[in-house]
Amino acid sequence: MKTESAPAASSQPPSGTSSFLERNEFLLRRLHSLSGIVPVGAYMVIHLLTNATVLESWRTYQLMVYQIHSLPVLVVIEWAFIFLPIIFHAVYGIVIIRTGLPNSSSYPYRKNWRYTLQRATGMIAFLFIFWHVLHMHGWIHSEDWLRRIEGWGGNFKAFNATSTAAAAMQAGILVPILYTIGVLSCVFHLANGIWTFGITWGIWTTPLAQRRADYVCIAFGVLLAMVSLGAIGGFGTVNVNEARQGEDQLYNAKVASGEIEPNEHKRAHPGDKKVQAALPRNRIEK
Repeated sequence: MKTESAPAASSQPPSGTSSFLERNEFLLRRLHSLSGIVPVGAYMVIHLLTNATVLESWRTYQLMVYQIHSLPVLVVIEWAFIFLPIIFHAVYGIVIIRTGLPNSSSYPYRKNWRYTLQRATGMIAFLFIFWHVLHMHGWIHSEDWLRRIEGWGGNFKAFNATSTAAAAMQAGILVPILYTIGVLSCVFHLANGIWTFGITWGIWTTPLAQRRADYVCIAFGVLLAMVSLGAIGGFGTVNVNEARQGEDQLYNAKVASGEIEPNEHKRAHPGDKKVQAALPRNRIEK
């Protein structure tokens, strides 16, 4: 029986591609494949699982965020293990898409459709992550910049994590729809990418091994999709006012005990537009 593999893409570089890309194509493709699993894929799983803790309570999620922000040299960790690998994976992924042609119309069987969907979801994931970082974190941690984009960007505040994320998610029907499309695209891209990673690195080479890996990757994708949708739904149903009051009490207690240093940059303020928009429909019943 013939071994299944992902459809071959053209190895010819586009016009104007530097000789560096040509000479190092094998290494760059291996690094691209590896970076999609570790650290990018691993980070995505942890990120989604962390977000899903909001289903337990606002406090559980807030405590998880406090743990993350207690890490030493957090900025270095973020750039070294999250942002730079994501940028590399996304940019070189675009190079791969430009050098390969979809062949699902010529060979309309399932693996070819997965090949095409892998690239389509990769582009959606790239655009989604670009927007998500702006929407929640504002790209640049500058007070002047964050004031300029207030209301549509930089909504997440670490010390009011649940209430600010929930307020941003509840700002309109379009936001959770975009998050659902974006997150599910990321999940498919990772789950299917694990399968192609195993072929690229020679982990499963026989038809039986590929078939078993197929089942595992499908199960993994379904479970991660459920976690992702649970997180989106959780933030969509949080009582923003209740969460805000609890977060402020927790913050004051941690500052008083010396666990954290006061940091207004990581806190939401009463005038925040997204929170004000969400509060009227999230009043605590007296």
